[in-house]
Amino acid sequence: MSDHSSSYVPSNGFTRWLDERLPVLRMMHGQFIDFPTPRNLNYFWTFGGILTFCLMVQLITGIILAMHFVAHGDHAFQSVEHIMRDVNWGDLIRYTHAVGASMFFLAAYIHMFRGLYYGSYKSPREILWILGVMIILVMIITAFMGYSLPWGQMSFWAVTVITNLFTAIPFVGESITQWIWGGYSVGDPTLNRLFSLHYLFPFVIAALVGLHIWALHVVGSNNPTGVEVKTEKDTVSFFPFYIIKDGFAVIMFALLFAWFVFYAPNYLGHSDNFIEANPLQTPQHIVPEWYFLPFYAILRAIPDKLFGVIAMILAICVLFVIPWLDTSRIRSVRYRPLYKPFFWLFVITCLALGYLGAKAPEGYYLLASRIFTAYYFIHFLVVMPVVGLYETPKEVPDSIADSVLGKEATSETAQ
Repeated sequence: MSDHSSSYVPSNGFTRWLDERLPVLRMMHGQFIDFPTPRNLNYFWTFGGILTFCLMVQLITGIILAMHFVAHGDHAFQSVEHIMRDVNWGDLIRYTHAVGASMFFLAAYIHMFRGLYYGSYKSPREILWILGVMIILVMIITAFMGYSLPWGQMSFWAVTVITNLFTAIPFVGESITQWIWGGYSVGDPTLNRLFSLHYLFPFVIAALVGLHIWALHVVGSNNPTGVEVKTEKDTVSFFPFYIIKDGFAVIMFALLFAWFVFYAPNYLGHSDNFIEANPLQTPQHIVPEWYFLPFYAILRAIPDKLFGVIAMILAICVLFVIPWLDTSRIRSVRYRPLYKPFFWLFVITCLALGYLGAKAPEGYYLLASRIFTAYYFIHFLVVMPVVGLYETPKEVPDSIADSVLGKEATSETAQ
């Protein structure tokens, strides 16, 4: 796809002058107007555009909120109340930003599961996949720091618990923890550092998204069949076909987004966060935001603190090496009858870990967390390499056009 040349033609003297000196319009036209895109992409491919929309919403609302937020332990909670009550449209902006984090992760997780189902991590898209995992990782770090800023009970104690995990690292753990805290306990320096980094990291995400889109336009989009583009019949131009399709999907997603903002803005949060942080009173049950819960369940499933931290980190790091763990020559799971049940078992595992992360780590909940944690790693380290070696896949279409039009229609078109 990187050899695709733009059909852009300057329409007047100014655009001709600009095209000779800085062909940005030619580049935009070539990459977002007449870019050849597989003709069989379904609505799961629209989540790339939805994620771009979510990132823009988070950047805009975050910058506005930063103008009014006070990163001080004595004033942070009250500054959030000031934003909600006294700043023009402050409640709407704050709720949009808070709900936007959940919508961002919802779209990102769907986007990632789509990539896993259709094999979008396989050659030649390894770098594209790795950049996507990097985006998820930075999103998690950014969201955790943002969750701390309201300085409510749940925010304060989530920071205390999570940062204390670094003390499990031999030799340097205490030093790292004290550096994050800016002292010997969670306090004003901690809040200042988290606020500064929370403001910076979204721009890091934006840069990674730019690289992700660049990598996508070099190798081209994968598609539901997993077959590479072979002829012009396999593609359609990005505009108007996928611009309209993506636009419709963004509007539908925005309606869901708006429903939460206007009717249930606190549904995905925790009631304890409406209580100002109190270092002398620990909440009965410390629960992170829903998008952290699967990793939190993995952390608590391991009885040893150090190994729990290692397992939680490896749960993300293993995603980086998926392109080399999957031994199947077929991309799309729809043509892999033996692997398909394992894939859906993995989806159930992730959902179950999310549910268990919100429960107390005791009794059957703890046992279930350990079972699902074990399968999480077994899926990547055992199922993916072994099943790919012994599986007999279904017949894959010869081309993308065949999967859409059928072989007979494709032959008639060629004639």
